[in-house]
Amino acid sequence: MPPKGHEKAVRRSIPGLASLPRPVYGRTESLPNRALTRRHSHPWVQLSYAICGVLEIQTSAGRFVAPPQRAVWIPAGMPHRVFSSPHTEMRSLYLDCSVTTWAPGHCQVLAVSDLLRELIRRFSELPVEYAEDGPDGRLAQVLLDQLAAAPQVDLMLPLPVDSRLRQIYRSLRLHPEQATTLGQWSQKLGVSEKTLSRLFLSDTGLTYRAWRQRLRLLGALPDLERGERVTDVALGCGYESVSAFIAAFRQQFDTTPGEFFR
Repeated sequence: MPPKGHEKAVRRSIPGLASLPRPVYGRTESLPNRALTRRHSHPWVQLSYAICGVLEIQTSAGRFVAPPQRAVWIPAGMPHRVFSSPHTEMRSLYLDCSVTTWAPGHCQVLAVSDLLRELIRRFSELPVEYAEDGPDGRLAQVLLDQLAAAPQVDLMLPLPVDSRLRQIYRSLRLHPEQATTLGQWSQKLGVSEKTLSRLFLSDTGLTYRAWRQRLRLLGALPDLERGERVTDVALGCGYESVSAFIAAFRQQFDTTPGEFFR
């Protein structure tokens, strides 16, 4: 979710845990304001999940966006920053590496099924030092089984490495509504359009047009989740009409904005 130029985010502190009290540890947090953390990492796996609000995890590779029913898997030792929209209710999980030997070594967005959502809700209500050899411990194991089976979803914006492309990214992050073409960017940056096109494909795996569309649509998710009018969101992120925005949204997410959040 790209921060808008006139918005200010509250700096959120990072939990100071020397070690996990249990191999599976849950944290509950209410964030009334838009919040962010400094860049950091943990010696354990983190699952960032919100029952309401939209989370964004940023790593050197990209921005991973999680509206409700999605969560971001962050491997142990992965440097990252966490952004959250206003009125976010987080239900994060910290997982010891010993119980996640099946886990991928990269950051990804996971789909949260109804069962997994309720397991996370229930687990967040347990005491910190729950009995591992009783019903609570068995609940934790079922939770791990469901996490292992959760499918990956494509809610990630790859970030370019090239310094010229990073200038384009910073500009569009603040003003996604601008309609600057790749040809116009090439003139501003003093490089050929062909070179920029080739760099976008090599750095992000996407064409400039597809990458900009994904940036806009992922950036629109917090406003849509808050219930803002689709018309306002569409115009605010650079689409000339609601129909064009919905068509792009359907192409990206295989559903309409209303169905996506329903």
